[in-house]
Amino acid sequence: MHEVTALKELLREPRHIFITTHHKPDADALGSSLGLAGYLKKKGHHVTVVTPSDYPDFLAWMPGNDEVVVFEPGRNDRQVQEIVGTADVIFCLDFSSLGRINELGQYVRNAPGKKVLVDHHEKPEQFADIAFSFPTAAATAELVFELIRDLGDQSLIDPSIGECLYAGIMTDTGSFRHPSTSRNVHLIIAELLDAGINLSAVHRRIYDSHSEERLRFLGFVLKDKLTVLREYNTAYIAITADELRQYHSKTGDTEGLVNFALSIEGIVFAAILIDRVQAVKISFRSVGDFSVSEFSRRHFNGGGHHNAAGGISHEPLDATVKKFLDLLPEYQAQLVTAPLAIP
Repeated sequence: MHEVTALKELLREPRHIFITTHHKPDADALGSSLGLAGYLKKKGHHVTVVTPSDYPDFLAWMPGNDEVVVFEPGRNDRQVQEIVGTADVIFCLDFSSLGRINELGQYVRNAPGKKVLVDHHEKPEQFADIAFSFPTAAATAELVFELIRDLGDQSLIDPSIGECLYAGIMTDTGSFRHPSTSRNVHLIIAELLDAGINLSAVHRRIYDSHSEERLRFLGFVLKDKLTVLREYNTAYIAITADELRQYHSKTGDTEGLVNFALSIEGIVFAAILIDRVQAVKISFRSVGDFSVSEFSRRHFNGGGHHNAAGGISHEPLDATVKKFLDLLPEYQAQLVTAPLAIP
């Protein structure tokens, strides 16, 4: 409770507060940021949310979205530097290393404001003055709810704040099917229901608002780009930059595709490798005991959670795929004997 006491003292008077989250924010990143922002505004603070990149259109419904500043290096550097540099308090949500916010990381590192980390990823970088780091939590939005509650302000959680937090918890638990879905998660959802959130509306906005092009892209990926390696209980997808252009892919269109590979019966390890021109971005998923966080950290300068992690490669896509495939024999024994999530 020492951190809660320190934060309560820090927020005792109205402050200029800066909130940021990781590159290409997902529902947990943006939901926890906007949920926290909504609460802090109710407490009389001046709050600005800055994201280090754009994010999917299907998150634009979140209350407060119209006030988010999207950092675009070369366009609004001075504006963002001023916001960070004059902030009394800097909240860093849903990332464990300043490298996850790209160029914005150096601004945050050099800023004089007190830094507060709220995150659930493994092995956090030690840059924050106050840290709420709990890798066993299902979502950062879960931690934001607990933080508001522990500050004595749960009654301030209204439907707008609650739906932002619910979106983060719902998506990061895979609609409550991942092993991280604890009793605590369900108790928090019950509290959010009491606050008046509309569960079905949140689900519909996130999962039932795809463009026709995105669905056709999904069909192409599953038909032509999915590779299954039964000898390693592994499946992977590799997508070129030209294929992304062909289907007019937008931010968010590739989100969740790796889960289709993991959904195949008997598959323990899944990956999607996407050529983003500047680098190849990789998402890993697993079931059971196989740690994709360790795999990604060791081989692809990444990390994350035990069963969900990301990585990056600055080699061409073909070379990155070859590296991935060449690593599999080293892990064959683990992948073949790894117990599945379903007994």
